[in-house]
Amino acid sequence: MPTLPAFRPRLARACLAAALLACATAVPGAEIGQVKTASGDVMIERAGASMPAKAGARLEAADIVRTGANGAAGITMSDSSLLSVGPNSVLALDTFSFDATTHQGRFDATLSKGSLAVVSGKIAKQSPESMKVRTPASVLGVRGTEFVVQVDD
Repeated sequence: MPTLPAFRPRLARACLAAALLACATAVPGAEIGQVKTASGDVMIERAGASMPAKAGARLEAADIVRTGANGAAGITMSDSSLLSVGPNSVLALDTFSFDATTHQGRFDATLSKGSLAVVSGKIAKQSPESMKVRTPASVLGVRGTEFVVQVDD
């Protein structure tokens, strides 16, 4: 009868931790970032509802951040990416997952209109192809640590 390989507790714990983390980042309602600053008209749209975006507001995957003509927001993602959303902007946080131990993850966002300045965080530093920003005309793959994108009406 064949014998099973020796049980490796350290490997088993690492696999279990990775599986739990993957599940945690995929759970709807999981926090992916936080509004650090908001001025003027800034709203968060989530599951068909709209709420004011105030400093300290938690962000979740699939949230949309909208700013009015006098609005602007500063956002810090859980991988330490910094986003600055300018006036008259619509930014959808499409996909976000992040492993704080390995810094592996995925960050996809869509800027439908307005402006966005980004200082990329740990996801893009670990694996630049893992961060993308879509606009109506293009898909930007992150290859540096800082960039600005503008979408005109």
